[in-house]
Amino acid sequence: MRCETGVTFYEERNFQGRSYECMGDCADMSSYLSRCHSCRVESGCWMMYDQPNYMGNQYFFKMGEYADYMSMFGMSNWIRSCRTIPVYRGSYKMRIYERENFGGQMYDMMDDCDSIMDRYRMSHCQSCHVMDGHWLMYEQPHYRGRMWWFRPGEYRNFSNMGGMRFMNMRRIMDSWY
Repeated sequence: MRCETGVTFYEERNFQGRSYECMGDCADMSSYLSRCHSCRVESGCWMMYDQPNYMGNQYFFKMGEYADYMSMFGMSNWIRSCRTIPVYRGSYKMRIYERENFGGQMYDMMDDCDSIMDRYRMSHCQSCHVMDGHWLMYEQPHYRGRMWWFRPGEYRNFSNMGGMRFMNMRRIMDSWY
């Protein structure tokens, strides 16, 4: 069974077993499925979490089929919760800082950056202020490693995000939907 919007989760790899059609945010999938090993994203962009209540590691999914996403992303745990990422059309702006609480070097970002070290000679950033758009930040250069989704707002201290040290960022573009 396929949904026309949202995402369909399956208990087994290759879209087998029980399924759950999700049309929006879901804080805990355990009441629908005992596990999840594959999914089909029919529309939108989604942030998936390996813990309930939007906690744990984050994984970005866009429209497509993920027959064995755990192997694909190197996940050790299956998806336990998910959030839709709203479509954003407009300009993008984020201010990044070298230190916590908006300290140290500061740079304005308006486009993707695959290495803040190469572009700004900054080894990583420890805080940011997202003014416009939705962004993904990664802990390894060239959009690799663990990631985190940033929406408009102030993020004063990344140490409460699992000790991640972000080294690059990219915009979540409306063309991805």
